[in-house]
Amino acid sequence: MAMTMMLKPTSPVFFHQTKNPNRRRSFKAFSLHNSETSSLPPSTLVHQFDPRIPIEEALTAPSSWYADPSFYSFELDQIFYRGWQAIGCTEQIKRPRDFFTGRLGNVEFVVCRDDNEKLHAFHNVCRHHASILAHGSGKKSCFVCPYHGWTYGLDGALLKASRLAGIKNFVEHEFGLIPIKVATWGPFVLLNMEQDVDSDEDIVAEEWLGSSSELLSSNGVDSSLSYVCRREYTIECNWKVFCDNYLDGGYHVPYAHKGLASGLNLDSYSTTIFERVSIQKCEGGSTENDYDRLGSKALYAFVFPNFMINRYGPWMDTNLVLPLGPRKCQVVFDYFLEPSLKDDRAFIEKSLKDSERVQMEDIMLCEGVQRGLESSAYSVGRYAPAVENAMHHFHCLLYDSLTK
Repeated sequence: MAMTMMLKPTSPVFFHQTKNPNRRRSFKAFSLHNSETSSLPPSTLVHQFDPRIPIEEALTAPSSWYADPSFYSFELDQIFYRGWQAIGCTEQIKRPRDFFTGRLGNVEFVVCRDDNEKLHAFHNVCRHHASILAHGSGKKSCFVCPYHGWTYGLDGALLKASRLAGIKNFVEHEFGLIPIKVATWGPFVLLNMEQDVDSDEDIVAEEWLGSSSELLSSNGVDSSLSYVCRREYTIECNWKVFCDNYLDGGYHVPYAHKGLASGLNLDSYSTTIFERVSIQKCEGGSTENDYDRLGSKALYAFVFPNFMINRYGPWMDTNLVLPLGPRKCQVVFDYFLEPSLKDDRAFIEKSLKDSERVQMEDIMLCEGVQRGLESSAYSVGRYAPAVENAMHHFHCLLYDSLTK
Protein backbone atom coordinates (compact mmCIF):
# COMPACT_ATOMS: atom_id res chain seq x y z
CA MET A 1 0.00 0.00 0.00
CA ALA A 2 1.25 3.47 -0.83
CA MET A 3 1.77 6.18 1.76
CA THR A 4 1.35 9.85 0.82
CA MET A 5 2.77 12.82 2.69
CA MET A 6 2.36 16.48 1.81
CA LEU A 7 5.70 18.22 2.15
CA LYS A 8 6.69 21.81 2.75
CA PRO A 9 10.27 21.93 1.45
CA THR A 10 11.08 25.34 2.89
CA SER A 11 9.50 24.83 6.33
CA PRO A 12 11.99 24.84 9.23
CA VAL A 13 12.39 21.60 11.16
CA PHE A 14 13.48 21.53 14.82
CA PHE A 15 14.89 18.44 16.52
CA HIS A 16 14.90 17.44 20.16
CA GLN A 17 17.19 14.89 21.76
CA THR A 18 15.31 11.78 22.76
CA LYS A 19 15.34 10.81 26.43
CA ASN A 20 15.11 7.13 25.60
CA PRO A 21 18.42 5.59 26.86
CA ASN A 22 18.26 2.92 24.16
CA ARG A 23 18.26 5.62 21.52
CA ARG A 24 21.35 7.21 23.11
CA ARG A 25 23.13 3.90 23.04
CA SER A 26 22.20 3.51 19.36
CA PHE A 27 23.64 6.94 18.60
CA LYS A 28 26.97 6.02 20.19
CA ALA A 29 27.09 2.74 18.31
CA PHE A 30 26.58 4.52 14.99
CA SER A 31 28.91 7.49 15.59
CA LEU A 32 32.08 5.90 14.27
CA HIS A 33 34.39 7.79 11.94
CA ASN A 34 35.74 6.23 8.75
CA SER A 35 39.11 5.57 10.38
CA GLU A 36 37.39 3.46 13.02
CA THR A 37 35.30 1.44 10.56
CA SER A 38 37.93 0.66 7.92
CA SER A 39 38.76 -2.70 9.54
CA LEU A 40 35.15 -3.74 10.14
CA PRO A 41 33.55 -6.36 7.85
CA PRO A 42 30.77 -5.08 5.55
CA SER A 43 28.13 -7.14 7.38
CA THR A 44 28.99 -5.18 10.53
CA LEU A 45 28.91 -1.83 8.76
CA VAL A 46 25.37 -2.57 7.56
CA HIS A 47 24.12 -2.61 11.15
CA GLN A 48 25.35 0.91 11.80
CA PHE A 49 21.92 1.88 10.48
CA ASP A 50 18.71 0.84 12.23
CA PRO A 51 15.56 0.89 10.04
CA ARG A 52 13.33 0.24 13.06
CA ILE A 53 13.86 3.75 14.39
CA PRO A 54 11.21 6.17 13.05
CA ILE A 55 12.44 8.95 10.82
CA GLU A 56 11.77 11.59 13.51
CA GLU A 57 14.45 10.00 15.69
CA ALA A 58 16.57 8.16 13.15
CA LEU A 59 20.17 8.76 12.20
CA THR A 60 21.08 8.70 8.52
CA ALA A 61 22.99 5.90 6.84
CA PRO A 62 26.60 6.23 8.08
CA SER A 63 29.48 7.60 6.05
CA SER A 64 31.07 4.13 5.94
CA TRP A 65 28.33 3.09 3.50
CA TYR A 66 29.65 5.72 1.09
CA ALA A 67 33.39 5.47 1.56
CA ASP A 68 34.46 1.96 2.60
CA PRO A 69 35.88 -0.05 -0.36
CA SER A 70 34.84 -3.41 1.12
CA PHE A 71 31.29 -2.15 1.57
CA TYR A 72 31.16 -1.24 -2.13
CA SER A 73 32.01 -4.80 -3.19
CA PHE A 74 29.51 -6.20 -0.73
CA GLU A 75 26.64 -4.09 -2.04
CA LEU A 76 27.35 -5.04 -5.65
CA ASP A 77 26.71 -8.67 -4.74
CA GLN A 78 23.73 -7.99 -2.50
CA ILE A 79 21.96 -5.27 -4.50
CA PHE A 80 23.01 -5.09 -8.14
CA TYR A 81 23.44 -8.78 -8.89
CA ARG A 82 19.98 -9.59 -7.55
CA GLY A 83 16.56 -8.62 -8.85
CA TRP A 84 15.62 -6.63 -11.94
CA GLN A 85 17.88 -3.74 -12.90
CA ALA A 86 17.15 -1.08 -15.51
CA ILE A 87 20.05 -0.88 -17.96
CA GLY A 88 18.76 0.82 -21.12
CA CYS A 89 15.77 1.63 -23.29
CA THR A 90 13.95 -0.28 -26.02
CA GLU A 91 14.99 2.35 -28.59
CA GLN A 92 18.46 0.78 -28.47
CA ILE A 93 17.20 -2.65 -29.63
CA LYS A 94 14.26 -1.54 -31.76
CA ARG A 95 15.02 -3.60 -34.87
CA PRO A 96 16.50 -7.01 -35.72
CA ARG A 97 20.30 -7.10 -35.33
CA ASP A 98 20.36 -4.04 -33.04
CA PHE A 99 22.61 -4.41 -30.01
CA PHE A 100 24.08 -2.41 -27.16
CA THR A 101 26.64 -3.16 -24.48
CA GLY A 102 27.11 -2.02 -20.91
CA ARG A 103 28.59 -2.78 -17.54
CA LEU A 104 26.94 -3.19 -14.15
CA GLY A 105 29.51 -3.56 -11.40
CA ASN A 106 31.89 -6.21 -12.73
CA VAL A 107 29.34 -7.70 -15.12
CA GLU A 108 29.92 -6.89 -18.79
CA PHE A 109 26.76 -7.48 -20.83
CA VAL A 110 25.43 -7.28 -24.36
CA VAL A 111 21.75 -6.98 -25.27
CA CYS A 112 20.59 -7.75 -28.82
CA ARG A 113 17.59 -8.58 -30.98
CA ASP A 114 18.00 -11.51 -33.36
CA ASP A 115 16.68 -11.88 -36.91
CA ASN A 116 13.40 -13.26 -35.52
CA GLU A 117 13.07 -10.13 -33.32
CA LYS A 118 13.61 -12.12 -30.14
CA LEU A 119 15.36 -10.20 -27.37
CA HIS A 120 18.51 -11.68 -25.80
CA ALA A 121 21.11 -10.69 -23.23
CA PHE A 122 24.46 -12.32 -22.57
CA HIS A 123 27.62 -11.86 -20.57
CA ASN A 124 29.79 -9.93 -23.01
CA VAL A 125 32.76 -12.27 -22.58
CA CYS A 126 34.22 -14.66 -25.16
CA ARG A 127 34.24 -18.26 -23.93
CA HIS A 128 37.75 -18.84 -25.32
CA HIS A 129 40.07 -16.55 -23.33
CA ALA A 130 37.67 -14.01 -21.77
CA SER A 131 38.08 -11.13 -24.19
CA ILE A 132 35.32 -8.54 -24.22
CA LEU A 133 33.32 -9.51 -27.27
CA ALA A 134 31.34 -6.48 -28.45
CA HIS A 135 31.75 -2.75 -27.89
CA GLY A 136 29.37 0.18 -28.00
CA SER A 137 26.10 -0.22 -29.86
CA GLY A 138 24.81 -0.58 -33.42
CA LYS A 139 23.90 -3.47 -35.71
CA LYS A 140 25.56 -6.86 -36.13
CA SER A 141 24.68 -10.13 -37.80
CA CYS A 142 26.95 -11.98 -35.35
CA PHE A 143 29.52 -11.29 -32.65
CA VAL A 144 33.16 -11.91 -33.66
CA CYS A 145 35.74 -11.89 -30.89
CA PRO A 146 38.46 -9.33 -31.73
CA TYR A 147 41.09 -11.51 -30.03
CA HIS A 148 40.97 -14.92 -31.79
CA GLY A 149 37.93 -14.69 -34.03
CA TRP A 150 35.52 -16.97 -32.17
CA THR A 151 32.10 -16.17 -33.62
CA TYR A 152 28.69 -16.27 -31.96
CA GLY A 153 25.16 -15.92 -33.32
CA LEU A 154 22.73 -13.36 -31.97
CA ASP A 155 21.11 -16.23 -30.09
CA GLY A 156 24.42 -16.81 -28.28
CA ALA A 157 25.35 -20.06 -30.08
CA LEU A 158 29.00 -20.65 -30.94
CA LEU A 159 29.21 -20.59 -34.74
CA LYS A 160 32.95 -20.75 -35.34
CA ALA A 161 36.04 -21.61 -33.34
CA SER A 162 39.02 -21.82 -35.72
CA ARG A 163 42.39 -23.56 -35.34
CA LEU A 164 41.28 -26.11 -32.76
CA ALA A 165 43.04 -29.06 -34.41
CA GLY A 166 44.00 -31.62 -31.80
CA ILE A 167 41.61 -30.41 -29.12
CA LYS A 168 39.85 -33.17 -27.16
CA ASN A 169 36.59 -33.36 -25.21
CA PHE A 170 35.35 -30.09 -26.70
CA VAL A 171 31.55 -29.90 -26.92
CA GLU A 172 30.73 -26.99 -29.18
CA HIS A 173 27.20 -26.33 -27.97
CA GLU A 174 28.47 -26.03 -24.38
CA PHE A 175 30.60 -23.00 -25.32
CA GLY A 176 27.91 -20.56 -26.34
CA LEU A 177 27.60 -17.17 -24.66
CA ILE A 178 26.32 -17.29 -21.09
CA PRO A 179 22.79 -15.86 -21.03
CA ILE A 180 21.36 -13.23 -18.70
CA LYS A 181 17.65 -12.87 -18.05
CA VAL A 182 16.25 -9.87 -19.95
CA ALA A 183 12.83 -8.22 -20.03
CA THR A 184 11.16 -4.94 -20.95
CA TRP A 185 8.61 -2.72 -19.25
CA GLY A 186 7.28 0.21 -21.25
CA PRO A 187 10.30 1.85 -22.92
CA PHE A 188 12.84 0.30 -20.52
CA VAL A 189 15.14 -2.73 -20.79
CA LEU A 190 15.86 -4.69 -17.61
CA LEU A 191 18.36 -7.39 -16.67
CA ASN A 192 18.35 -9.92 -13.84
CA MET A 193 21.61 -11.73 -13.04
CA GLU A 194 19.74 -14.50 -11.25
CA GLN A 195 18.78 -17.40 -13.51
CA ASP A 196 15.71 -18.83 -11.82
CA VAL A 197 13.39 -15.90 -12.56
CA ASP A 198 10.39 -15.33 -14.82
CA SER A 199 10.74 -12.62 -17.49
CA ASP A 200 7.01 -12.29 -18.21
CA GLU A 201 6.26 -8.56 -18.37
CA ASP A 202 3.48 -8.63 -15.77
CA ILE A 203 5.63 -10.54 -13.30
CA VAL A 204 8.58 -8.25 -13.96
CA ALA A 205 6.40 -5.19 -13.36
CA GLU A 206 5.19 -6.64 -10.06
CA GLU A 207 8.71 -7.38 -8.86
CA TRP A 208 10.32 -4.18 -10.15
CA LEU A 209 7.61 -1.56 -9.65
CA GLY A 210 5.11 -3.20 -7.32
CA SER A 211 1.85 -1.30 -6.92
CA SER A 212 3.32 1.88 -8.45
CA SER A 213 3.19 0.54 -12.03
CA GLU A 214 -0.39 1.64 -12.67
CA LEU A 215 0.27 5.15 -11.34
CA LEU A 216 3.33 5.50 -13.54
CA SER A 217 1.50 4.26 -16.64
CA SER A 218 -1.43 6.63 -16.04
CA ASN A 219 0.94 9.59 -15.67
CA GLY A 220 2.58 9.28 -19.07
CA VAL A 221 5.41 6.85 -18.35
CA ASP A 222 4.93 4.68 -21.43
CA SER A 223 6.26 3.85 -24.89
CA SER A 224 4.37 6.57 -26.78
CA LEU A 225 7.14 9.15 -26.49
CA SER A 226 9.84 9.76 -29.10
CA TYR A 227 13.43 9.13 -28.10
CA VAL A 228 15.61 12.26 -28.35
CA CYS A 229 19.13 11.66 -27.07
CA ARG A 230 21.45 10.41 -24.34
CA ARG A 231 23.80 12.36 -22.06
CA GLU A 232 26.37 10.74 -19.73
CA TYR A 233 28.12 12.21 -16.70
CA THR A 234 30.97 10.75 -14.64
CA ILE A 235 30.76 12.06 -11.08
CA GLU A 236 33.31 11.81 -8.27
CA CYS A 237 30.88 10.49 -5.67
CA ASN A 238 29.42 7.23 -4.42
CA TRP A 239 26.32 6.22 -6.40
CA LYS A 240 24.14 6.56 -3.29
CA VAL A 241 25.07 10.23 -2.91
CA PHE A 242 23.39 10.97 -6.23
CA CYS A 243 20.32 8.97 -5.17
CA ASP A 244 20.14 10.80 -1.82
CA ASN A 245 20.28 14.13 -3.61
CA TYR A 246 17.34 13.07 -5.79
CA LEU A 247 15.34 11.87 -2.78
CA ASP A 248 15.45 14.85 -0.44
CA GLY A 249 11.90 15.94 -1.29
CA GLY A 250 12.93 19.12 -3.08
CA TYR A 251 14.78 20.29 0.06
CA HIS A 252 17.81 21.52 -1.91
CA VAL A 253 15.94 22.97 -4.88
CA PRO A 254 15.38 26.57 -3.63
CA TYR A 255 19.02 26.79 -2.53
CA ALA A 256 20.87 25.01 -5.33
CA HIS A 257 18.54 25.33 -8.35
CA LYS A 258 17.11 28.84 -8.19
CA GLY A 259 16.15 28.81 -11.88
CA LEU A 260 14.37 25.48 -11.56
CA ALA A 261 12.67 26.58 -8.33
CA SER A 262 11.08 29.51 -10.16
CA GLY A 263 9.26 27.04 -12.40
CA LEU A 264 7.86 24.88 -9.58
CA ASN A 265 5.28 25.48 -6.88
CA LEU A 266 7.32 23.95 -4.07
CA ASP A 267 4.48 24.33 -1.55
CA SER A 268 2.61 21.66 -3.54
CA TYR A 269 5.42 19.09 -3.18
CA SER A 270 4.27 15.63 -2.09
CA THR A 271 5.85 12.20 -1.78
CA THR A 272 4.19 8.80 -2.08
CA ILE A 273 5.98 5.70 -0.84
CA PHE A 274 5.45 2.30 -2.46
CA GLU A 275 7.17 -1.05 -1.87
CA ARG A 276 10.39 -0.34 -3.80
CA VAL A 277 9.43 2.94 -5.44
CA SER A 278 8.94 6.50 -4.21
CA ILE A 279 7.15 9.13 -6.28
CA GLN A 280 7.57 12.85 -5.74
CA LYS A 281 5.08 15.23 -7.34
CA CYS A 282 5.06 18.98 -7.72
CA GLU A 283 2.88 21.45 -9.56
CA GLY A 284 4.45 23.80 -12.08
CA GLY A 285 4.74 27.49 -11.39
CA SER A 286 4.55 30.34 -13.86
CA THR A 287 5.31 29.37 -17.46
CA GLU A 288 6.72 32.83 -18.20
CA ASN A 289 10.32 31.84 -17.43
CA ASP A 290 13.14 29.66 -18.67
CA TYR A 291 11.50 26.51 -17.28
CA ASP A 292 8.22 26.46 -19.24
CA ARG A 293 9.34 22.99 -20.38
CA LEU A 294 8.15 21.73 -16.97
CA GLY A 295 4.48 22.22 -17.81
CA SER A 296 1.71 22.21 -15.21
CA LYS A 297 3.07 19.36 -13.10
CA ALA A 298 6.16 17.26 -12.57
CA LEU A 299 6.51 13.66 -11.40
CA TYR A 300 9.80 12.20 -10.13
CA ALA A 301 9.86 8.44 -9.58
CA PHE A 302 12.73 6.63 -7.91
CA VAL A 303 12.90 2.88 -8.59
CA PHE A 304 15.18 1.04 -6.18
CA PRO A 305 18.09 0.78 -6.32
CA ASN A 306 19.37 3.26 -8.94
CA PHE A 307 16.82 4.30 -11.57
CA MET A 308 14.88 7.57 -11.80
CA ILE A 309 12.02 8.52 -14.11
CA ASN A 310 11.14 12.20 -14.51
CA ARG A 311 7.91 13.16 -16.30
CA TYR A 312 7.23 16.85 -16.78
CA GLY A 313 5.36 18.82 -19.43
CA PRO A 314 6.03 17.15 -22.81
CA TRP A 315 9.25 15.56 -21.54
CA MET A 316 10.35 12.38 -19.86
CA ASP A 317 13.94 11.76 -18.91
CA THR A 318 15.49 8.88 -17.02
CA ASN A 319 18.58 8.84 -14.80
CA LEU A 320 20.46 5.57 -14.45
CA VAL A 321 23.16 5.68 -11.76
CA LEU A 322 25.91 3.12 -12.36
CA PRO A 323 28.46 2.48 -9.59
CA LEU A 324 32.07 2.68 -10.78
CA GLY A 325 33.78 2.42 -7.39
CA PRO A 326 33.42 3.60 -3.80
CA ARG A 327 33.67 7.26 -4.82
CA LYS A 328 32.78 7.32 -8.51
CA CYS A 329 29.62 6.74 -10.53
CA GLN A 330 28.27 7.31 -14.01
CA VAL A 331 24.83 8.84 -14.52
CA VAL A 332 23.16 8.10 -17.85
CA PHE A 333 20.34 10.42 -18.94
CA ASP A 334 17.95 9.35 -21.69
CA TYR A 335 15.52 11.99 -22.98
CA PHE A 336 12.07 11.33 -24.47
CA LEU A 337 9.57 13.84 -25.89
CA GLU A 338 5.96 13.90 -26.99
CA PRO A 339 5.91 13.15 -30.76
CA SER A 340 4.28 16.45 -31.71
CA LEU A 341 7.45 18.30 -30.63
CA LYS A 342 10.11 15.92 -31.91
CA ASP A 343 10.99 18.18 -34.86
CA ASP A 344 11.06 21.44 -32.86
CA ARG A 345 14.85 21.74 -32.69
CA ALA A 346 14.86 25.15 -30.99
CA PHE A 347 12.62 23.93 -28.16
CA ILE A 348 14.63 20.73 -27.75
CA GLU A 349 17.98 22.51 -27.65
CA LYS A 350 16.75 25.07 -25.14
CA SER A 351 15.23 22.39 -22.92
CA LEU A 352 18.41 20.29 -22.99
CA LYS A 353 20.46 23.36 -22.12
CA ASP A 354 18.18 24.05 -19.14
CA SER A 355 18.50 20.42 -18.04
CA GLU A 356 22.29 20.57 -18.39
CA ARG A 357 22.41 23.56 -16.06
CA VAL A 358 20.56 21.63 -13.35
CA GLN A 359 22.84 18.61 -13.76
CA MET A 360 25.97 20.75 -13.37
CA GLU A 361 24.53 22.21 -10.19
CA ASP A 362 23.77 18.73 -8.85
CA ILE A 363 27.22 17.41 -9.74
CA MET A 364 28.83 20.19 -7.71
CA LEU A 365 26.60 19.34 -4.75
CA CYS A 366 27.22 15.59 -4.94
CA GLU A 367 30.98 15.88 -5.23
CA GLY A 368 31.03 18.25 -2.27
CA VAL A 369 28.98 15.81 -0.19
CA GLN A 370 31.34 12.95 -1.05
CA ARG A 371 34.33 14.94 0.18
CA GLY A 372 32.47 15.69 3.39
CA LEU A 373 31.54 12.04 3.89
CA GLU A 374 35.21 11.09 3.65
CA SER A 375 36.33 13.68 6.21
CA SER A 376 36.87 12.94 9.90
CA ALA A 377 34.26 15.53 10.83
CA TYR A 378 31.24 13.49 9.78
CA SER A 379 29.90 10.03 10.52
CA VAL A 380 26.08 10.30 10.62
CA GLY A 381 23.46 13.00 10.19
CA ARG A 382 19.74 13.45 10.73
CA TYR A 383 16.68 13.43 8.46
CA ALA A 384 14.33 16.35 7.98
CA PRO A 385 11.12 14.31 8.55
CA ALA A 386 8.83 16.65 6.62
CA VAL A 387 10.79 16.31 3.39
CA GLU A 388 13.26 13.41 3.46
CA ASN A 389 10.99 10.40 3.93
CA ALA A 390 11.84 9.09 0.44
CA MET A 391 15.54 9.15 1.35
CA HIS A 392 14.83 7.31 4.60
CA HIS A 393 12.82 4.74 2.62
CA PHE A 394 15.81 4.28 0.29
CA HIS A 395 18.14 3.65 3.22
CA CYS A 396 15.72 1.14 4.73
CA LEU A 397 15.54 -0.71 1.39
CA LEU A 398 19.34 -0.75 1.25
CA TYR A 399 19.48 -2.24 4.73
CA ASP A 400 16.90 -4.86 3.85
CA SER A 401 18.79 -5.89 0.69
CA LEU A 402 22.15 -5.96 2.46
CA THR A 403 20.93 -8.18 5.29
CA LYS A 404 19.21 -10.84 3.16
